[in-house]
Amino acid sequence: MGQALEKEEFTPEERTRFSVRLEESLEALERVLARPGFGVGPRTLGAELEAHFVDRGGRALNVCGEVLARARHRQLTVELGRFNVEINAEVVSLAGRPFREFGEDLTRMLTRLRRAASEFGGRVVLVGMLPTLRLEELGPSVLSPFPRYRVLQHGLRSHRERPFWFHIEGEETLSFEMEYVSPASACTSMQYHLKVDPVDFARAYNAAQLAIAPVLALCGNSPLFLGRRLWHETRIALYRQATDGRSIEEESMELPSRAGFGHGWVRQGAHELFAQGVALHSPLLPVVGHESPLEVVERGGVPSLSELRIHQGTVYPWNRAVYDPSGGGHVRVEMRALPSGPSVPDLLANGAFLLGLTLSLMEEVEVLVARMPFRCARTNFYRAAREGLDAPLFWPGRPGQPLAVQPARELLPHLLTRARRGLVAAGVVPDDVDPLFELLEGRLRTGRTGARWQLDTLARLEVERSRYEAITAMFERYLAHSEEGTPVHTWPDA
Repeated sequence: MGQALEKEEFTPEERTRFSVRLEESLEALERVLARPGFGVGPRTLGAELEAHFVDRGGRALNVCGEVLARARHRQLTVELGRFNVEINAEVVSLAGRPFREFGEDLTRMLTRLRRAASEFGGRVVLVGMLPTLRLEELGPSVLSPFPRYRVLQHGLRSHRERPFWFHIEGEETLSFEMEYVSPASACTSMQYHLKVDPVDFARAYNAAQLAIAPVLALCGNSPLFLGRRLWHETRIALYRQATDGRSIEEESMELPSRAGFGHGWVRQGAHELFAQGVALHSPLLPVVGHESPLEVVERGGVPSLSELRIHQGTVYPWNRAVYDPSGGGHVRVEMRALPSGPSVPDLLANGAFLLGLTLSLMEEVEVLVARMPFRCARTNFYRAAREGLDAPLFWPGRPGQPLAVQPARELLPHLLTRARRGLVAAGVVPDDVDPLFELLEGRLRTGRTGARWQLDTLARLEVERSRYEAITAMFERYLAHSEEGTPVHTWPDA
């Protein structure tokens, strides 16, 4: 989705050429991935942090364009909404002190953003979902004024042939209809990218699919939307519904939505996921490039596969395959399910847990997935998003033992130990991760995730205030603590 578009309307002939190019790209990708040595090398990490701009009262502030013009940095870019922004961290080596490097980079970029935002009366906030939003603030004017977002909006809405329908049942229930994808702008995340050798991709991807539910249970930070107390990670439910471009016929046939957990354990590698994306989802941005991918492969080059990459950028599984032609080419697993916030230390700790657990589970993932039906992993994911630490999760037992179900909070101590061990075994220096796992253990001990802090604080403030007054007061406290950079489990009660 980062590619700039020069046009917004496409002819039937262009759409046909794009579909043909997608098929050519899949063949080219398969051949490139089969090359000896392609994408082989040291593991690296990347990260993308999304944030919101709010005014002094904590309400959404549509100043992304102005702030980015003032901040002017290649690591900063636009997102779906005018009150969203994205920070692209510098890629780092997995071995060494990657989390210290990420922390320094993100802190530097946030300082730059906050300085620029202050000139427009704004603040930068790290939170999974902006709790102060009202429905009237989510009209079409909130969408970023760039062609790719207008094309995305038009493509999803026209294919549906009906408005988007939002229905979330949590602690309370929320239902509404909307003509636009703009509710997705309420959601912000922290996304990590793990580069792996192609031969290891299926193991890494399946391990990430197993790991994400228990990690998410400990990381929830999105409990409020439009004045309702919903899921601990309401963002997961909302984003799926905001990007659901299925027609009535496709929905009746139970074809999958663009945003989801997936369709089964990966057996063959990255190509399998790209092929699924092409087979299951119609193109939204049919921009045909100048390169013939098969001709490039025939010459021994590394194709850009621009059509396949832009198409994959409009499919939103919570763990996504990425092909990157830079530096000789490689593939990576993009982990998209973690929320933004509450603070930079929290973001780093969440990433350490997810990455470390993925690396650890990779070592025995074939055995684990044989004892864990995929539908149980998918159930885990949505249970963790909805219930947080109280979620009952399936987990594969020892050989010969039945599949166990236990509360996330009881499963997590063992998994935290595994995750730390996985990072150290991969070459991460212990003193880079030990403070982060101490933070996670403190969060587990207190039960205070970002979601839990928001909900508990709101309950106390709501005794003497209306719901929206209490949300505003809660969010002001949240902003202050988040800007101080202290972990959420240490935040005081309201």
